[in-house]
Amino acid sequence: MALPNTHFGAEHIAELMKGKKNLFFAGIGGVSMCSLAYISKLRGHNVTGYDRTPSKATADLEAEGITVYYENDVSHIDGVDVLVYTVAISADNPEYKAAGERGIPRISRADYLGYLMSGYKNSIGVSGMHGKSTTTSMLEKVFAYAGTDPTVNCGAVMADTGKAHRIGSEEFFIFEACEYMDSFLDFYPTLAVILNIEMDHVDYFHSMEQIEESYAKFAAKTGENGIAVVNLCDENVMRAVKDYKGRLVTFGVECKDADYSAENITFNKGRGVFDVYHKGEFLCHAELKVFGNHSVCDAVATAAVAHLMGIAPEDIGKGLSEYAGAARRMEYSGKTVKGADIYNDYAHHPTEIATTLSAVEKMEYSKVYCVFQSHTYSRTKELFDDFVSVLAESSCDEIILSHIYSARETDTLGVSSELMAEKIREKGKKALCFEDFSDLAAYVAQTAGENELVLVMGAGDIPAVIPMMK
Repeated sequence: MALPNTHFGAEHIAELMKGKKNLFFAGIGGVSMCSLAYISKLRGHNVTGYDRTPSKATADLEAEGITVYYENDVSHIDGVDVLVYTVAISADNPEYKAAGERGIPRISRADYLGYLMSGYKNSIGVSGMHGKSTTTSMLEKVFAYAGTDPTVNCGAVMADTGKAHRIGSEEFFIFEACEYMDSFLDFYPTLAVILNIEMDHVDYFHSMEQIEESYAKFAAKTGENGIAVVNLCDENVMRAVKDYKGRLVTFGVECKDADYSAENITFNKGRGVFDVYHKGEFLCHAELKVFGNHSVCDAVATAAVAHLMGIAPEDIGKGLSEYAGAARRMEYSGKTVKGADIYNDYAHHPTEIATTLSAVEKMEYSKVYCVFQSHTYSRTKELFDDFVSVLAESSCDEIILSHIYSARETDTLGVSSELMAEKIREKGKKALCFEDFSDLAAYVAQTAGENELVLVMGAGDIPAVIPMMK
């Protein structure tokens, strides 16, 4: 189980931070943590941190003069005034434990992000089980294209910036609002986006009722003068917002009852081309560079938010059309040694997998290999039958599974990739399983050739196989 969020709130953290200069970030290389560390340095703090492995994110931080340690040592927090931590670290993290023993305030990532955003005029929080990073980065592109100079905190590296953040003015703060451990309840949106809701994070959420209640609370954070932009096509979303007190604005794909809808949709080798309508009136035209019907849905949500915030329709359409994607969201990653195209995707929930594979069908490849790594034993156990069905019933020619990525868990639930492969084969689909990345990569490199697609999919460390295939 991950560490809990602190839930101090912005006012209490503001009091804690008075006169505090030296901040330590435990897990500083995380996609959101590195952004918070950088923003904190810009605000005049002395920032240091720990992460277990060097990465581009930590290299960027070091280039900005931020010290990053790669081995744990309690001496790292000598002189530190406040420790900010990601809930992904363990409770026995030496710096985290020592801070508690020394009485140094410890603030969770989400709580600290809520504190940072509280000073912005318009705070736009993007929530949903799927599509948060894509929609957040789409909003960054559209708002930046329109010249609004937004500040953005995204859950993935954005093609437009090369980073997971953008530091701009205090007019607009656009942020990804993660539901895990109810992190998003520490945020202060003036506009809340809800893209979709379904069962996930089963190590924390135990029922749809609990999940819908959490999303209802997130929407309510906007207050009666706020706005919620919600997916009319998702029944779970609409149940969650049935008692919302602010201004409710709906969006949908080919849904004329929605306030904003994508219509006249066609696909150019999997990339959506469509018109956005607002209450039956043409708003703008977009020709996406990214794949799938799900990207069209994210785009119409983006258009709705931008229009509500006063962005000109022409800028919305052009910004969407120039959007180049986010890291690990159907990201082109080169070719195998025999010439197959490699795409890298973050999908790790059965719905995300089905959505991505549906987009792949429109890409006109002669053969598709799906290389998948399941993420956490608890999710694999709870959604096992769904994983099997969505992979076995897909149009992929081969399913290639790696070991399960354990993340914060241990193997006590009796599930395995071998069992998943066996069940997929029972449904008539070719499925292989490799415990070792090098063996998996060698098989793909020797097998996949020209006009074929290798889709590397999962939220763990599966991207490590990509350079091995080239």
